[in-house]
Amino acid sequence: MALSPCNTATDPTGRELVKHGSVPFPIACYHDDLTRAEVPWHWHEEWEAAIITEGSALVCAGQEKRIIRAGEGFFINSGVLHGAWNAGSGSCRFHSLVFHPRLVGGSLDSVFYQSYCYPLLENPAGKWLLLTSQTVWQREILDDIESAWQEVRGEKPGYEFHVRACLSQVVFSLGRHLPEPRQETNGKALRDGERMKTMLSFIHNHCPEALTMESIAASAALSESECLRCFRNTIGTTPIQYVKQYRIQQAARLLLSTQDNISDVAAACGFQDASYFTKTFRELKGRTPSRYREESKA
Repeated sequence: MALSPCNTATDPTGRELVKHGSVPFPIACYHDDLTRAEVPWHWHEEWEAAIITEGSALVCAGQEKRIIRAGEGFFINSGVLHGAWNAGSGSCRFHSLVFHPRLVGGSLDSVFYQSYCYPLLENPAGKWLLLTSQTVWQREILDDIESAWQEVRGEKPGYEFHVRACLSQVVFSLGRHLPEPRQETNGKALRDGERMKTMLSFIHNHCPEALTMESIAASAALSESECLRCFRNTIGTTPIQYVKQYRIQQAARLLLSTQDNISDVAAACGFQDASYFTKTFRELKGRTPSRYREESKA
C-alpha cells in the first residue's frame, strides 16, 4: 500500500528530503494527524494537494495563513514555503498527494508540460490556493484529489492511469480558473522568500549553538530590523521564536527516535539548561519531554 504517515525531514534550507514516489511514478499518498505532530515549515519541488478530513488546520504558505476546515482542501505550488498546525482543541487529520509535475506533463518539451504545467508553475497567483465546496470548479478539484488519493491508496491494477487522469484535470482546472499572471511580479516577496531560505538554512545548521537576531540577520547580510520584518511578513513570527519552535521540533523527533536521556536531547537542540528546556517543551507541546516520549510510544 502506498499510504504512509507524513515525515517532513528537511535539509538545512527547509527543502524536504523525502522522495515522493518513484522515478517512474513520482507521487506519494500521505495521511497525518496534526494532534500528534505538526507539519513544520518546509518546501519541495513537487506539487501538493490535500483535503482536511477531520477538525481544522492552520495552513501557512508564503506570507499567507488560513484556517481550513473538514471538507476543504488546498493546493501548494512548487518551491513554496509552507507548514500546517492543528487549529482546534480536538483531533485534526488530513490526507495529501505530493506529486512531481512530470507525472502530468511528461517530458519538458511535451505539449502537456509546455501548455499546462509550466504556466501553473510560473503563475504567482498559483502559489497556493484554498479549495472549498462552495465553488463548483473547486468542488470538482476536491473530488479529483479524493479520487486520486483513494486510487493511490488502493493500488488496484491500472490505478496509475486513473491517478494521472484525475491530477491532469486538477492541473487543467487550476490553470483555467486562476487569474492570468501580470507582467510585473512582486519582487519584494520573491526576495524575502530567498532570504528566508538562507536564514532558515543558517538556523538549522547552527541549531545547537547560541543564536541571536544579529547572527541570523548577518547570515543573509541584513540588518536586524529587516530580518525581523522578513520573518514576520513571511512566516508570521520572530527569528528567536522560530529558533525556539524549531529546537523543540527537533527535540520531539529525538525523543521518539533515540533512547538519549532528556538532558542530552536538550543539549543537542541548543538548550543548556534542562529545566528551561522542560518548561519550553511543555509550553509548546502541552506536556513534559518524558511524558511526550511515553505517550507517543504508547
